[in-house]
Amino acid sequence: MTHEVRGATSPSGAHLDAGSEAERGAKGPDELRREIERTRHELGDTVEELAGKMDVKARARARADDLKDRAGAMTVQMRSSAAQVGELGKQHRKPLTAAAGALVMLAVGVVMVQRRHH
Repeated sequence: MTHEVRGATSPSGAHLDAGSEAERGAKGPDELRREIERTRHELGDTVEELAGKMDVKARARARADDLKDRAGAMTVQMRSSAAQVGELGKQHRKPLTAAAGALVMLAVGVVMVQRRHH
């Protein structure tokens, strides 16, 4: 269905022509259909996103899974660090034993001094 635009007038009585209608952004039926389809997809995506946010159980499960993964990674890292410290301890056993003994003696001395002052 085609309309003759030339010579037509607007409701206010102003003269319209095809050029001014195109300048105002008039859209053809194909372009309108594409825009409607694009809007439907955007709306569908938005509804899907909102539905996902409303699913509290799924969000909690996802968060728990994420925390489990992090804890697992930290456990591996801590075991690796402990193994390295163990190796260092084996290599430096005598100095570490002497240092630990000195710390124990210092702690005992501090406790004895505090008891005398009370």
